Amino acid sequence: MPPNPLSPEKEVLLIPPGLIDEARKAYDSAAKMPPNCTVCGDPCAPNSTEGLCWVCRRLKLSAWRDTDLQTAIQE
Repeated sequence: MPPNPLSPEKEVLLIPPGLIDEARKAYDSAAKMPPNCTVCGDPCAPNSTEGLCWVCRRLKLSAWRDTDLQTAIQE
């Protein structure tokens, strides 16, 4: 019986090991990066559940406060 070409004794590498290492490093570094803001593209704030950076998050909160004040004045 002829030996199996894909057996563990005969290792066949289709992808060069250097390319595999580069891909693994790129994947690891991308996984550690925080996601980007949905509005401006900067890194998200660590406590943001909306996917906003700290500047866009503060602008959103201040806009909410302004609308709450306007509603209270009109009533």
